[in-house]
Order: sequence, then structure tokens, then C-alpha cells
Amino acid sequence: MTPRNPFDKIELQLVRVLHMLISERSVSKAALRLHTSQPAVSAQLKRLRALTGDPLLVRTGTGMMPTAGALELLEPAGRLLQDAERLFNPRARSKGFEPATAQLQFRIAVSDYLDPLFLPELVAHVLRLAPQVRIDLQPLSSDFDYRSGLARGEVDLVIGNWLEPPAELHLGRLLSDEVVCLVSKEHPVARGKARQSDKHWTVEQYLACQHVAPTPLGMGLPGVIDQHLASQGLSREIAVRSAHFGQLPEMVARSLLVLTTGRMFCARYVDHLPVTIVRCPVAFPAMAYYQLWHELSHASAPLRWLREQVRDVAMRMNQNLV
Repeated sequence: MTPRNPFDKIELQLVRVLHMLISERSVSKAALRLHTSQPAVSAQLKRLRALTGDPLLVRTGTGMMPTAGALELLEPAGRLLQDAERLFNPRARSKGFEPATAQLQFRIAVSDYLDPLFLPELVAHVLRLAPQVRIDLQPLSSDFDYRSGLARGEVDLVIGNWLEPPAELHLGRLLSDEVVCLVSKEHPVARGKARQSDKHWTVEQYLACQHVAPTPLGMGLPGVIDQHLASQGLSREIAVRSAHFGQLPEMVARSLLVLTTGRMFCARYVDHLPVTIVRCPVAFPAMAYYQLWHELSHASAPLRWLREQVRDVAMRMNQNLV
């Protein structure tokens, strides 16, 4: 009798459960995402452990964590699911994409440094053209390894700003912005007729101020502004770090803190808060914003369409501020 092939025990849904379990790191969350029951997913996890010879998920003091073997399986499982989509979904195989009738999910990790109106405008624009899609927006923070997230298929697109984006990813440059300082109208540099005093603001005075800065994207790494300062042999006093970038202008308005970031972001607040934009005495290169994606999704027609919409919205908002 011919031995049964091990692959005969594996169906595509089991691969989907494997990918979801490792991504979510939770049986209950995986069940919710898969629209099934927790006992059913627990039974499938038991099957997967027997088939792979690996525990896959183990309990820790903070919850379930994937094993090293599970993490190695995540990317091939994601790739297999994408290949199956192309095999059995005619729309996925076609070169075209029909946004008006598309029913799928876009997963985007994005920072809010670019412009406080960027995400609302992007969501409205995409839903006007593709009213049946779902959009999952995730914060681009130090808690999220966006490079692994893209490689594992956990997110489709990452939007943010970097001095040097990772070389292994595809990138699309969205726009560049001038680096300026946002300060309260009560700040010494903002006083004086028509803000003339900022012309005499020295590098030393700037560095000596109390600064507010966003939490860096990389754990243990400086942010973009401080990376450039360090390359010039300079450092500043950061009095406040916050992952809530959208609240920084309010902090500036109520204190003598200095926020150094792109002009587009700052410009949205000067008419609504007692703040003003002043020249930064340190010469910074333009702040460059990109969208990044992995080779896994490079040829996907829906995701290519999404990247085009991101580019168009960014360009339109940039032109409106000029």
C-alpha cells in the first residue's frame, strides 16, 4: 500500500489558520478574525502542532508568544495564501482592478507626521472610489516592527519619513517638506514686530531651548531630527517625548516648548492655536516622506492601485499648501 503523502492532511484553510494564529498571537483573536469559534481554532492549532512538530504558540507572563519555528513559517504561509488567491480568484489574476466593486481589506501602517489632514483625506478619497473596501490603519510606532510586518504580510503598506529608508523594500517618494520650528506666540523667539526676532535666533539658543519630540520609530534609535543633529556633532534638550504626535502643537501652545518638524504639519495649526512658525537656525535637509512596500505585494493590482491613491492624495495636499 502506497504511504499517504503528508500534504494530503493539509488544506488551505489550515494554512490560513496558521498564518492568523502566528500574526495575532492569540487563539481568541484569530477566531474573531476568521469568523469562527475559539474551540475550532484550538483544535486546528493542535493539528498544526502535530503536523509541524512545533508548539507554534507558547504561554508567557504577558500572553501567547510565537516560537522561533513559528516565525520562520509566517512568511512562507503568507506567500502561499497570496499565491492561492492568484490561482483561484480571477480578479486577483487579472492585471486590472475594479475599485468600485472590490471587497477587500487594505492594511496600512502610517505615521501622522506628514499632515494632520492626510489620513482623513486619504480615507475619504479611497472610499469614494472603492466604497466596499475596508481600511485598517495602524500606528507607525516603536512598538511595531514595520519591516517584519511587511515581510510577513501583516500590513500592505507603510507611510512615514526616514533619512534612509530600508534598502530591501520598494519605495515611492511622496513629497519633501521644509523643516521649521513651531513655537508659542509667547516664546521669546516669536516676540517682536512681524516675528523679526527669529532672524537673530542662533544655533546655540535653539539647542538650549526645551524641545518636544515624537517617540522614535526604532527602539533605542534617535528620531530623524536628532539623527541629523548628531551627524553635525550637535544635541538638544528634549523635555518631552510623546507617541501622540497630533497633540504636540497643543503642548507647544501652552508652554515654551519647541517642536521641530515639517512646515506642512505646522501650517495646519497656526490659524487655530496661539502658535507661529519660525525659521530653524540649524540647516536641515528637506524632510522626505515615502510609502514603502515589500516584494510580496509589488505585483498586486489592488495594492498598486492603493499606492497610486496615496501618491495622488499626498501630491494634491502638497499643492494646496503651496
